[in-house]
Amino acid sequence: MTRDDLDVDPDELYGRLKAYEGRTAASGGAGRDPVNEPMIRHWCEAMGDTNPAYPAVAPPTMLQAWTMGGLAGHPGGPGGSARSEAYDELLALLDDAGCTSVVATDCEQEYLRPLRPGDLVTFDAVIESVSPRKTTKLGTGYFVTTRMNVRAGDRGGGGDRDGNGGGELVGTHRFRILKYAPARPKKAAKPEPTRKPEPAADRPRRPRPVINRDNAGFWEGVARHQLLIQRCLDCATPRFPWLPGCGACGSQRWEAFEASGAGTVFSYVVMHHPPFPAFDPPYAVALVELAEGVRMVSDITGVPYDKVRIGMPVELEFLRVDEELELPVFRGAQA
Repeated sequence: MTRDDLDVDPDELYGRLKAYEGRTAASGGAGRDPVNEPMIRHWCEAMGDTNPAYPAVAPPTMLQAWTMGGLAGHPGGPGGSARSEAYDELLALLDDAGCTSVVATDCEQEYLRPLRPGDLVTFDAVIESVSPRKTTKLGTGYFVTTRMNVRAGDRGGGGDRDGNGGGELVGTHRFRILKYAPARPKKAAKPEPTRKPEPAADRPRRPRPVINRDNAGFWEGVARHQLLIQRCLDCATPRFPWLPGCGACGSQRWEAFEASGAGTVFSYVVMHHPPFPAFDPPYAVALVELAEGVRMVSDITGVPYDKVRIGMPVELEFLRVDEELELPVFRGAQA
């Protein structure tokens, strides 16, 4: 089956999917704890929110937090917000149609009144809409939107701990997913074991670095095969990339000194997508921590992309990319 054209009649399938709109997705949900000041304080500290209205009321953006079951999840049965049979049937119908993958795409929240410490939160969810068939870069499938209605009983009443009370509607949370059949990946060229200079005249050029008055000294050093780092003359803090002022003390007095060229891989990614004409994916791009204490982004040469590891020692070398461009990169040692 081609993933760009599902092996089902789109009109017939869409009609079956639409029949689930308005049906229950989850019911009988209850917050595991009442709205409380400690959780509000934790949230505000994590978010850096210093609004003086908190914790007398909860930040509106905490709406979903009061409905979450934590790592243990919500218990089944009364108050457990178990997923409905209708929602399971809808997902199974999409699975049978070849839409076996899922990705969350977005959410929307509406706030009707603030929650206060002591409020008991209850909630339910409905299948609000199913989109017509859509083709995306991920593949072909359907967007499914559920709407959660969040209610709160007055402190001391209006809703019980089993989720059986109604309570006042305080907000809604719409959550949208895409259930899709993955697009067939394009065949990638067989990767070279290491990165090499690109001598072919017809090959697209790599992007040129932006050179300005703040970093010109760095590129002058590269031309001399020197990796130059700045050091503040007031607090002695090294910095990279080059900047006009010190991030530690604000001083604009600095000097340049040559790095030893020794470092280790602090972090890395393997680039597969999106493709760039001047590069041959997959390839490794690393954040290298130099012995002098600063970090810089670099190609890793000398080892296959799938052998790069965090903590791997590397040494500076200069790679001639074309007749105009030479770059400092780091060569890894194979184990």
